[in-house]
Amino acid sequence: MPEILAIFLPLYFGAYFGLAFVLPSVRVLRRTGRNPVVIPRDDSPYGIVGWYFRLTILGLLVYVLAYGFVPGFRAHVLPMAWLAYAPVAMAGWGLLAASLLWTVLAQWQMRDSWRVGIDTEVETELVAKGLFGISRNPIFLGMTLSLAGLFLVTPNAITLLFLVLGHVLIQVQIRLEEGFLLERHGAAYAAYCARVRRMI
Repeated sequence: MPEILAIFLPLYFGAYFGLAFVLPSVRVLRRTGRNPVVIPRDDSPYGIVGWYFRLTILGLLVYVLAYGFVPGFRAHVLPMAWLAYAPVAMAGWGLLAASLLWTVLAQWQMRDSWRVGIDTEVETELVAKGLFGISRNPIFLGMTLSLAGLFLVTPNAITLLFLVLGHVLIQVQIRLEEGFLLERHGAAYAAYCARVRRMI
């Protein structure tokens, strides 16, 4: 199991961020000529949440590399032995796989409306079909599932912290985006909110 984790966790998260964030961003940039990464670097609520998102992603990268390749690291992250069973780990791997597929599909369905952050300059289409007809925030749902999967595969205090912190940041970002989308799309977005749940 340790050898599998050393190989597959970095590969998984590399594929996740590559397929779910880098590739869609490059695609939107090429199609529209505009950078879809619009997270401000200031002390506004958008900027602060964006800063913590970047910090969490960096921490996640450090964690998966250290968990796989640094001898003795696992003993110092307060492992939860009562969860360290094969069926729990298999459920975690299932969540990781489902999250990747779900997030990539949601990204594809967003097409040119994909943004990292809130774009106040360019008006984008309100996407309400496909996975967005099931969840108003399928990408954030996929991200949450990936953190839950990581926790089940490697149950310890650090992955629990990633799960809780990630969930809180996602919920704050969702509220910021909802306020913006309601202002931008008005009654159409209000009707969409009444029809489709926030997460699932």
